[in-house]
Order: sequence, then structure tokens, then C-alpha cells
Amino acid sequence: MTNLPETGELKEINKFGTGQSNPTYLLVTTNGKYVLRKKPPGKLLPSAHAVDREYRIIKALEETLVPVPRTLMLCEDEDVVGTIFYLMDHVDGKIYWDPTLPESDANDRKEIYQQTVDVLAALHSIDVEKEGLMDFGKPGNYFQRQVGRWIKQYRAAETEAYTEIESLIAWLEKNMPEDDGMISIVHGDYRLYNMIFSHSENKILAVLDWELSTIGHPYADLAYQCMNWYIPKIGITPGLHGLDLEGSGIPTEKEYVESYCKKMGIDEIPNWPFYLAFGFFRLAGIAQGVYKRSIMGNASAKNAGELGAAVPILGKIANQIIQSK
Repeated sequence: MTNLPETGELKEINKFGTGQSNPTYLLVTTNGKYVLRKKPPGKLLPSAHAVDREYRIIKALEETLVPVPRTLMLCEDEDVVGTIFYLMDHVDGKIYWDPTLPESDANDRKEIYQQTVDVLAALHSIDVEKEGLMDFGKPGNYFQRQVGRWIKQYRAAETEAYTEIESLIAWLEKNMPEDDGMISIVHGDYRLYNMIFSHSENKILAVLDWELSTIGHPYADLAYQCMNWYIPKIGITPGLHGLDLEGSGIPTEKEYVESYCKKMGIDEIPNWPFYLAFGFFRLAGIAQGVYKRSIMGNASAKNAGELGAAVPILGKIANQIIQSK
């Protein structure tokens, strides 16, 4: 490639079939494999698909304990491929799309889930100021800001009214926790399928998809990961709800949270139902945005249309959490 001679001559380009947001491509060259990630075409929701922010945070994390791919360049010239994009190394490994890990044994499952806790704690332990990332997010109450933002995002992508979502929005606004001053780098979509594991050991080689990352509250990431325990093993985003986890190696939600607390040196997490409910609303907002783009014809993945049906279901699960806690 002309501006990066060390990458060699381009031989082929293949689009990854997964991923609902930013189109991602595998570039095969004479010197190896690389990954190009770009904004989707067409009219986009405000502040969405921020591949430039994604590039910046990955670059900043390259020298930390959080495993990420090595970045090569950010191109902000839209004339090159039609939108801005960045290039990074291709990481050879495996991705676990099913959180039940059906092809792993109990010991492997335990190690895999522990790895996700270890890396999340490492991310949340990074000194934001030392890494020069204080301007990567806004000051003040993170959840108040995020609830407001995702209401706007949801409204911008809304295609029909759902009572489950409306009641959830009202509850979130009414039950906003006080700002406790905690801040960290927040991944924004910390789920098992956004991690590449080694082929030979239960070790995370790279955390992917930093599009929603910011400086915010660490419990948002933890709750987002813990939504797995409330989502049934159906649909395009299967979860763990309803499964007998005893002897499986997969921790319960309580055990997972306790493991995180131990790594972070804290006793407990107050306002836990709020963080879970917010996570479900945020996921509903993301799903609604993908569904709206599928209607407009510029969604990245082929199964984007299916996410529209998931929106009221996510709202229903969140309301059940609120009522049961």
C-alpha cells in the first residue's frame, strides 16, 4: 500500500460478515494481513461510528496491560475509500460467539471468564490522566449524561413506540444515582464476542470494537457484560439465562461481580439494578439504531433487520430486573 510501504502490496480484500456497526475488512498483502475499519456510508446518527475515537483509544492502550491490535494509521481523507478509516494489524485467534462456550470444558470456561474479569479490571485501573485521555470524555455525572445521550440516539432511530422502553426511560430518569466521582476508561461494548483469544491457551490477545469507548464510570462496563446472565440462549445474541451453570465452569453473575470487586479492591457495588437497567436500555438503543440503518439500506451486517424485534424484549428484561431487585 502506497503510504505504508512496510505493509507490502495489496493482494485481496474481504469484508468480515460479522459486526453490526462499522464495516470491517481483511486486507491480505505480500507482507501479511491487516484490518481496515471504516464508517458506514450514508446519513449517520449524531456521534455514532466514531472510528477516529476508536483509533485514538487503541493507540493509547498499546503500551498498557489491556491487549489491543497494533494500529498503523488513521486516514481522515474521505476521498480515499468514501469515509474515514483506520488500519491495524490482524490478530490471529478465535472468537467465542456463544457465551455458553459449548465446545469448551469446565476448566477452560472458568479460565476464559476469569480472563474477561482480569482484562476488564486492568482497563478500569489505567490512570486516565497519565495516559493523556482526560479529554476523551466529559466531566460530571456519567450516567446522567449517558442516559440523556441514549434517549436522543434512541429517538433519532425510533420506528415505533414500545411501552417497555418508555417505562424504562422514565425509571432511569427518576432513579439516577448520585455521582460518586469514579472514572475510568470505559469500553462501551465489553462482551465475549469482542475479544480474540489465543488458539493455544485461554488468553485474550486483543479486545476489539472500541467505537463506544469513553471516559466514564467503570460499573457501566461490568453491568454490560453481566447482562449475559439475564438474556436467554436464543436469537442472534444468545445469553446464559435459564441455564444450569453448576459444574459448567461458568460463574454465576454474583460470582462474576465478586471476582471483579476482588480484583479492584472494593467490597460491593451499590445501585446495581440501575447499572443493569441502563445497560439494557443502551443495548436497545444500539439495536434500534442498527435496525433503522437496515431500513435505510446502510447497515453493515446482513442480519441487522432481526434486531428490531429485540428492542421491546430488551426493555421487558430491564423492567423485570427493576421489579425483582
